[in-house]
Amino acid sequence: FKGKTAVITGGSKGIGFAVAEALVKNGANVFICARNKAELKRAIDDLSRSGRAEGEVCDVRSETQVRMMLEECERVFGGVDILINNAGIGYFGKTVEDISPDEFRQTIETNLFGVFYACHYAIPMMKRRGGGYIINISSLAGQNPHPKMAAYNASKFGLNGFTEAMMQEVRQDNIKVS
Repeated sequence: FKGKTAVITGGSKGIGFAVAEALVKNGANVFICARNKAELKRAIDDLSRSGRAEGEVCDVRSETQVRMMLEECERVFGGVDILINNAGIGYFGKTVEDISPDEFRQTIETNLFGVFYACHYAIPMMKRRGGGYIINISSLAGQNPHPKMAAYNASKFGLNGFTEAMMQEVRQDNIKVS
């Protein structure tokens, strides 16, 4: 990973932070984003103890914010080699009748549109660098439906289909997708 640049959405805590920490410790430049400014700053400070880490506040539901975040990463580190789409939300324990339309929209926009925006803007950057890796964090909920998780299931089923189709589109460009 030495000399490679990795972008991790939702990188300030949980799985995203653990991935960022492993990458920075193995020599990658790491650029994370998160919605919460204080959590983002804390995570960047922690990661910077082991290597080069930067980041930016970004809500992946916003196409403009995702584009600007990736442009900032390219400005700071010269490009993107690895994209890990980790940002995600879910409203669990709510039936279709109970979940609000806004909660349903937030789930789809975060878990599916956010991945699309990041891939849409990162792929040309990767092509300019000769290839790269895109990892979309999904869930068993993308294969197995569960009651009271319909919005989350829909977002992760969609993510799995999107990932498989994109993999076929970019493999000739030396971009690996999983």
